Amino acid sequence: MYCFFPLIPHVFLISFCLASPHHFLDLTKCCPGEPASDALCWFLLSRPNKTIHRASRSRSSSTVGEMTINGLLKGLQMDRWMSQLPDELMDVPLYNLAIPGSHNSITYCLDTSHASPVDLTQPVIVKQLDKYAKPVFRPFLYKWSVTQESTVLQQLDAGVRYFDLRIAHKFSDNSCNLYFYHGVHTTVTVEMVLNEISTWLEEHKREVVILSFSHFLCFNQQLHKHLIQLVQTVFHKRLCPRNGEVTLRNMSERGHQLIVAYEHRDMIDLCDYLWDHIPYWWGNKCEAEALIQELERRKQCGRPGRFFVAGINLTVDAKHLLLNPRQSLKDMVMQTYPVLLKWLVKQLPGSGHSSINIIAGDFVTDTQLAPTVITLNEALLNRMSSQ
Repeated sequence: MYCFFPLIPHVFLISFCLASPHHFLDLTKCCPGEPASDALCWFLLSRPNKTIHRASRSRSSSTVGEMTINGLLKGLQMDRWMSQLPDELMDVPLYNLAIPGSHNSITYCLDTSHASPVDLTQPVIVKQLDKYAKPVFRPFLYKWSVTQESTVLQQLDAGVRYFDLRIAHKFSDNSCNLYFYHGVHTTVTVEMVLNEISTWLEEHKREVVILSFSHFLCFNQQLHKHLIQLVQTVFHKRLCPRNGEVTLRNMSERGHQLIVAYEHRDMIDLCDYLWDHIPYWWGNKCEAEALIQELERRKQCGRPGRFFVAGINLTVDAKHLLLNPRQSLKDMVMQTYPVLLKWLVKQLPGSGHSSINIIAGDFVTDTQLAPTVITLNEALLNRMSSQ
């Protein structure tokens, strides 16, 4: 999911060289203290009104009523849509329902302080640019790193039920504190976010949330065990055992509200509430049309047997960065959402060969992604009524 980051320094260096060749040569010698040229500052810092858009902390429950689609699921409250589904859908396995999700879910709180280092997955050249040209390089990095502006609570209230969690331990940190990351680490810890989700579930007892832990950075066995113990402590009886019957009715009767997928096979075998890693269809495309073609290709190969994610998130390439220096990831995403949603309304959930399950995207609360995905479940109702 981070393939665009290695491209950033190349775009940065090309622009730097064109704008001020002598400063570029100084930077390649790793000489700190050289001022950046005015042209470079314009390239990196010029952008629309906001680079990192901050979401309001106030929360409100929306409904599917804003959708142009008219049907049985039109009036559902987004914060309680699962509990308000028609009775016929309560016995459908969750991996056959259409479920909204967010890609790289916890990037609304990336650490903007210059004291925070870039994450260790970045190439050496990124680390050098960040070290010696931080004032002009960091804003450029941030505006392509933020994939969600809304907090986890706001996403939950907006209908999101799948969360893509990338977990990191800070290098040289002697504590067991864990963070999320995408280019840089977050300011909030994993424990803080898990506690927020737990509190929300307490207030929404018939809703189910899927957490997918993956892309572990600077991890060892001790930290894996610490994270698993943290999950168990926070959620306890709400955790659904691996391979249990995952219908809304069954989980509600047993008090289960959480499915935890974990991208580490050895740990899964040690704990009966950890589910296998959930496959994520990542298109790795910069344009909506190309992404749709890739997702259609995946569909032709057939859906996985249980949970899986079709990601409608775009990945920027070097050409796009060069041609759109004033743009941010959000600008690119919002321009392409109409095309993606037009494709999305044609998708069908269920157990069929080309059916969909979880649909994840960026900036989910700024779009009609969640209502659109939820409304797809009307197709299941229609099928049941025709049988």
